[in-house]
Amino acid sequence: MADTDPAELERQIERTRAELAQTVDAIVDRVSPKRVKERGVAKVKANAEHFVAQVGDLVAGAAAPRPARLDGEPDDLWVDDRPDLAPILIGVGVALALGAVVMLWRRRR
Repeated sequence: MADTDPAELERQIERTRAELAQTVDAIVDRVSPKRVKERGVAKVKANAEHFVAQVGDLVAGAAAPRPARLDGEPDDLWVDDRPDLAPILIGVGVALALGAVVMLWRRRR
């Protein structure tokens, strides 16, 4: 046996214990309900921010009419071919309402 020195064995055992304690602490931190909830809330916030940004870009892009020149028409004629935003806004409203209902339901449980 190469490592029969008791002091060296004790140092290896202590090093292994410290590594094991760090691993256990990391696992406990990762699976704790508080941390799981925080990660879930952060993910929902990020997804909501991304969705709002996309809707904002869609609305901003749809709000700006594009110039078009038709044969025999003046150069400053504007074409307003914006998409109908009502279905999008209704969908956003329904999603927000469902999210609120789910959150209230979970809180009461």
